[in-house]
Amino acid sequence: MNLGLIFLSETVGTAMLLTLGGGVVANVALTKTKGFNGGTLMVNFGWGLAVFVGILVSYSSGAHLNPAVSIAQLILGNITFGAFLVYVLAQMVGAIIGAVVVWLAYKQHFDDEPDPATKLGVFSTGPAIRNYGWNLVTEIIGTFVLVFTIIAITNGASPNAANLGPLGGLAVALLVVGIGASLGGPTGYAINPARDLGPRIAHAFLPIKGKGGSDWSYAWVPVVGPLVGGALAALLSFPLLPLAG
Repeated sequence: MNLGLIFLSETVGTAMLLTLGGGVVANVALTKTKGFNGGTLMVNFGWGLAVFVGILVSYSSGAHLNPAVSIAQLILGNITFGAFLVYVLAQMVGAIIGAVVVWLAYKQHFDDEPDPATKLGVFSTGPAIRNYGWNLVTEIIGTFVLVFTIIAITNGASPNAANLGPLGGLAVALLVVGIGASLGGPTGYAINPARDLGPRIAHAFLPIKGKGGSDWSYAWVPVVGPLVGGALAALLSFPLLPLAG
């Protein structure tokens, strides 16, 4: 597989994912927007559609869009370790780009928003009740559901345009909506290290008026939890999904 093509495709796909996903959070959370107070269901559907669009535009790389998906593909033997590193780097770059685009789109609303926590919440997740151990468990469970189901959809093969095209992408999008509605309450369901860490880095360096800190003490949870959940999904797919691998 062409590593340059992987990098470009995953960067574009993840940038689209974060532009639309971060955008719906901004629309619901920031004051004076047209979608202000739209509710968690609007956020869930927005993220689901963001995933769908990200998959559509990154079909040439398999549309991982998520290091947890990539680590599962590595364990399943569908990609090499070198390719895994390229996937993750591209996903991080794309996530940062997408977060910057959201800031540009909502610049005036960020300036008018008085609460630093609300501004940070557009970029990264945070727990409703802060308990790092249990927050980690929530992220592991949510990501396990995501990756295990993706493995089932693709029959254990590496995602590609044939087995994760528009219909498969729609299934994953609805899956993300379901995870958000069912398991998103405790932590905001990052279920994707790049989705959380990339925008958190963007929050740290962007000149956001009155932004406050980037909550680095929590930042490891939405990185470690999804990676563990993705790895467990791949390992358990061998005995639990008869056609996997």
